[in-house]
Amino acid sequence: MSAAPAEQPHGEPQAGRSLLEEANALMELLPGHRVEIIGGQILVSPPADGAHAEALTDLMIPFLAVGLHGQESRVVQSVGIWLPDGPEDYAVPDLSVVDADYKDHRVKNNCYDPVSFRLVLEVTSSNYRTDLRTKVSAYAIAKVPVYVIVDRQHDRLHVLTDPVADEYDTHRVHAPGELVTLPESIGAKVTLDVEAVLAAARRKPESEENGLA
Repeated sequence: MSAAPAEQPHGEPQAGRSLLEEANALMELLPGHRVEIIGGQILVSPPADGAHAEALTDLMIPFLAVGLHGQESRVVQSVGIWLPDGPEDYAVPDLSVVDADYKDHRVKNNCYDPVSFRLVLEVTSSNYRTDLRTKVSAYAIAKVPVYVIVDRQHDRLHVLTDPVADEYDTHRVHAPGELVTLPESIGAKVTLDVEAVLAAARRKPESEENGLA
């Protein structure tokens, strides 16, 4: 999810509006924010901080280097995935590897069928439980084969594979100093340096950001 402050849940939509209409109204009201519907609840996230954005740029490099942004697959940021666990549910992963023809599988609201997604990746925000819990279930139900979480709160990288029902059968947690090779089912061999990924994603101390260090 996008970064600090925490994502804010929203309640029932205004009278006469569907949940999806309410979500779209919020997007117009809050430019630059990320709006999702997960588990029948609207989540609104503020724009990403600089470390979050830089981490995504760095993370794209190993995927691009092995040719995943080519004729068979594409590497994309902030492309919506339509979720099957609710009539209007959708999420907007920070980064995804999708089939090259994913645009032929548009469902609605600029979101695409989960069958086109080979991998989704999230960089946690202040409300990290959304990525570590809520989205685990949502992406498993959608049968996304690989879910990667850059966990800034606990300084860890999570790799989840083998979705079964509402969870992933395999959940490995990796610490700085490790090299992690993702399943080649995404289309190529991608190896991530956990320390490098987490270093890019770490927020600077507030005093340093304000030039007080």
